[in-house]
Amino acid sequence: MQDISWEEPYCGEGNNCFRIGTDDQGNAYIAVAGAEDAYVSDSREALRALIVDIKAGKADHLL
Repeated sequence: MQDISWEEPYCGEGNNCFRIGTDDQGNAYIAVAGAEDAYVSDSREALRALIVDIKAGKADHLL
């Protein structure tokens, strides 16, 4: 298993909280807060784009 360093949870409106993590190889991870063992991994750029869309209200249904 990767050694992932998780950031503090980001919580939007309502109960939707997620965490972003990175490993020492530069991979990025995103998980629902409290369920970090079930994460999605992609490039930092791809996850950053997803988060920007979520924050803009374009992808609320994904959380």
